Amino acid sequence: MLHQEILTGELLNQKATHVRKRILEIIYRAKGGHTGGALSSVDILTSLYFSILKVDPAQPRLKNRDRFILSKGHSVEALYCILAEAGFIPDELLDSYGKLNSILAGHPTIKVPGIEFCSGALGHGLSVGVGMALAAKMENEGSRVYVLMGDGEQGEGSIYEAAMSASHYKLDNLIAIIDRNKLQISGNTEDVMAIDPIKERWESLGWKALECDGHNMGQLNSIFQSIPIQVGKPHLVIAHTIKGKGVSFMENQAKWHHGVPNAEQFAWAIKELE
Repeated sequence: MLHQEILTGELLNQKATHVRKRILEIIYRAKGGHTGGALSSVDILTSLYFSILKVDPAQPRLKNRDRFILSKGHSVEALYCILAEAGFIPDELLDSYGKLNSILAGHPTIKVPGIEFCSGALGHGLSVGVGMALAAKMENEGSRVYVLMGDGEQGEGSIYEAAMSASHYKLDNLIAIIDRNKLQISGNTEDVMAIDPIKERWESLGWKALECDGHNMGQLNSIFQSIPIQVGKPHLVIAHTIKGKGVSFMENQAKWHHGVPNAEQFAWAIKELE
């Protein structure tokens, strides 16, 4: 039977804070990584893995499990730390990130238990998610597929081809999520390639679109638990987040998309989180 540790309320917030610390630790030691987007996505991942997903760390490839795809694969540090916290991989493995011969690459790889797809080429994750959701429907698995995308990623045309396919096949077992932190590597999303009004855009493609505070566990859990709100439609959750969430000097700063803290900044960041 599929199961997962179910957490609520303050316990979820405590879990997220711990994950943020581990993200900073592994990026600092590796001297590389995508800090800002990893920190902005932590609460979304924490809600999914500790309250929502039907998964079993002891049996990560069970047929009727839910699937999660990190389409914004450059934020993999957050996913690795979540998988360790959930028991898919040992915590000590995180310390090998960035080292020679480590299975923890700079983008998700299926060598790591709990990872479904080698993602990170932006725009690919939703297409794969559509295929997985359609297969689950055909096999009557009863499982769901969750795809986390970046907001800068919305400039990729393949996303909209996948969105149209999902609507055409009435994939109400597909939940796409946008980590809407409004910053990408080259600046504000609305300056680089405007995506607003994003909710109306997806609704015009036949999706049920919802919005929430991507750092509010109550709102995240409530939305995920209410799906499907409309049977026969894929669902999009626009989670409004803050790039670099949790560390004051990183928040809403585009330079921390792939910035790496020095020793002083690392100590400061950990102190703030504690």
